[in-house]
Amino acid sequence: MFRNYLKTALRNLWRYRRVNAISLFGLSVGLACGIVIFLLVSYMFSFDRYHAKADRTYWIVTDLHHENVVPTDATPRPLGEILRRDYPFVESAVRVENIFGRVVSVPDGKGGFSKKFDESRTLCFTEPQYFDVFDVAWVNGNPKTALSVPNTAVLSERYAEKYFGTTNAVGRVLRYDNQTDLTVTGVIKNPPSNTKLRYELLISYSTIPALLGSKGQQAMQSWGNVTTVCFATLRTGASVEQLVSTLPIIRKKYLSALEAKTLDFHVLPLSDLSHNPQYGGESPYLILYALIIVGLFLVAGACINFINIATAHALKRAKEVGVRKAMGSTRWQLIGQFMTETTLITLAAVVVGMLLAQLGLPALNNALSMLNADLSILDLFLPRSLLWFAGLIVGVITLAGLYPTLVLTRFKAVAALHGQMTTQQVGGLRVRRGLVITQFFITQLFCIGVIVMMAQVRHMQQADLGFRKEAILTVPVPTNNPIKQQTLRDRMRQVPGVEQVALGAEPPASFRRNPVPFTFDTHTEPEKFPTSVKIGDTNYLSLFGIKLLAGRNFRNNDTTNAETLINETMVKQLGLRSASEALGKRLTIWGNDRTIVGVVNNFYSGELKMGLQPIVLLNIHRENDMAALRINPASVPATLKTIESAWNEQFPERVFKATFVDDLLKNFYITERILLALAQVFSVIAILIGCLGLYGLVLFMAEAKQKEIGVRKVMGASTNQLLWLFGREFGWLLAIGFTLAAPVGWFVMNNWLKSYAYRINLGWWVFAVTLSLVTIITLLTVSFQAMKAALTNPAKSLRME
Repeated sequence: MFRNYLKTALRNLWRYRRVNAISLFGLSVGLACGIVIFLLVSYMFSFDRYHAKADRTYWIVTDLHHENVVPTDATPRPLGEILRRDYPFVESAVRVENIFGRVVSVPDGKGGFSKKFDESRTLCFTEPQYFDVFDVAWVNGNPKTALSVPNTAVLSERYAEKYFGTTNAVGRVLRYDNQTDLTVTGVIKNPPSNTKLRYELLISYSTIPALLGSKGQQAMQSWGNVTTVCFATLRTGASVEQLVSTLPIIRKKYLSALEAKTLDFHVLPLSDLSHNPQYGGESPYLILYALIIVGLFLVAGACINFINIATAHALKRAKEVGVRKAMGSTRWQLIGQFMTETTLITLAAVVVGMLLAQLGLPALNNALSMLNADLSILDLFLPRSLLWFAGLIVGVITLAGLYPTLVLTRFKAVAALHGQMTTQQVGGLRVRRGLVITQFFITQLFCIGVIVMMAQVRHMQQADLGFRKEAILTVPVPTNNPIKQQTLRDRMRQVPGVEQVALGAEPPASFRRNPVPFTFDTHTEPEKFPTSVKIGDTNYLSLFGIKLLAGRNFRNNDTTNAETLINETMVKQLGLRSASEALGKRLTIWGNDRTIVGVVNNFYSGELKMGLQPIVLLNIHRENDMAALRINPASVPATLKTIESAWNEQFPERVFKATFVDDLLKNFYITERILLALAQVFSVIAILIGCLGLYGLVLFMAEAKQKEIGVRKVMGASTNQLLWLFGREFGWLLAIGFTLAAPVGWFVMNNWLKSYAYRINLGWWVFAVTLSLVTIITLLTVSFQAMKAALTNPAKSLRME
């Protein structure tokens, strides 16, 4: 019987190949989008869940309580050791300190270096317990002892090859930041892409004290600085409540009264490492769930197309059904026949969809390059994906095939054989209208989302940040020696094309520093809110175009400088009536007393999501990590070469790295740009799928109104009047879809915009543009088939009467 179903299905698919090709194309596109989205979401949800102890490993974070709560992803240094040593329910705990912007060199054995690398984000200090908590595959070395003593390091295979040209690197020596020699004691497999712990060079945690100088040991025992990421693995059977209840006890026992009031520890599951945006997660759960809904919408839209086209085509197969029933076929046999056809089309669509998805995955992997994403269509056959993929196929077969099959199999044999079937007997217009309204809803919802996201991203990119960012180049300052810094400043000024030079820690807007507590004037307690700190010399304000509103700039770059500048927001939050009222007041920060000598205009110090923050500007030479150079845009290539040459002359042991401030600021909008790109692609797909759905409905309407159109033409109706029959039908369907989509779109996008302190207003124009765009697309889609039906010879449509 199945062989008969299959043979007959193949014949019918070929016989109605034009209609089936349209169905196949629509279903393939929808499935391709669904596959890409579900692969992406599955990949994101897999982050750091592969560790054997992931379900009992927890991430401890700290909230800094001032007037506002400032979440951080780290803890004080001693916490991990206390947990590991004093609490038996903790199987292991490990401390990790991330390293940013350090030079790693390979000695040449002659007092110089054969290779130099500027490393960032893939380095960390950590303990041997790291390999107890996290699953790491070893190539060479002993995980128990590899990081047990100072000045030792473990490399990934990739970094061993990069530094030494071989993975046999145990015993080799690296120079860290031109300060310390590190002996390689182990080589591990490259970290997978689905982890946030992408460390390729792990340095022993016990190396830190010597790097911190004379106060190194004291700093390691300090509870006042939140610098170390801490993970704790509980013993089998222990509950997370034990860990949660222990943290307040530790806080009370080891922290001073002020520290205990300021620091608040929280416990998060390891799986939150990539999904909690409050603590640096790059893929929030809300976005992932939204992507799942988008994928379901696209697949559902493709299934709606299939249903529309299949039922519109049903009348052409009425006699076939009548003959089968007259020959003794049961309804279940007919269901088996038609579901076989649906299954074949769906399986073919799955294959084509997989091919289309594979063509799109390189672009997605490139967009996610910061995650080292390596999505492949083969991921569908991994255990984590196989279940939902099989469910998707079964769901599509059921959703797309069941309704048309039930419609076809309920035909009455006598009516079908006599050609007396009507459109009402194949489901009528009511169901198709509901399906098309659903598609209009989905399409307009996508359009609203894309329009709002485009406007918001453009708004942020064109925002006045309160400082100049054009034609400003940043280069490293790899010394805290004030004489060498002055030499660098003077040398850069001499480069043709360099108009101005300033030293500082970072541009006015950056990702780097957490807010810090401070004391104002004669107050004995820190203020209720922390402040962001920016470091810059006497040229910093003028180079970045930051304006003084009151007072003056730093008087000089002397090492004894005890002056500070603050911004307007700081003045406001201190409760002062005017900027001039702050001048001459004392401000104590980082343990040093400073005098406020100037007030500057507000500028954004971080992502625009954060809004304007209170800011303190300090001139401290030991904090200078960056030289900012304003260069003449007319001679950029030649100027860059001269700058690099002059820089290398002064710091031959370091790695030159130059970045324009414009490019640095683009990193603020990476998430938004990726989301916008995805939304734009999926919106185009949704519109395409919607157009196919409209084609299915207009095909059905042309069949349903064939005789009505013939009668109207005989009675003298014009072509425009006949076209109005179609226009009126689609007009009110579009209006209903818009009425449903507008409030949902407003609610969703308004809540999305609330996460930005600097945002657009969600005005009426968004909905006007959406309605206009979808109206134009609808007219273009239905006009050809409607015109064809209106111009049909009435004799042809009435000859059966």
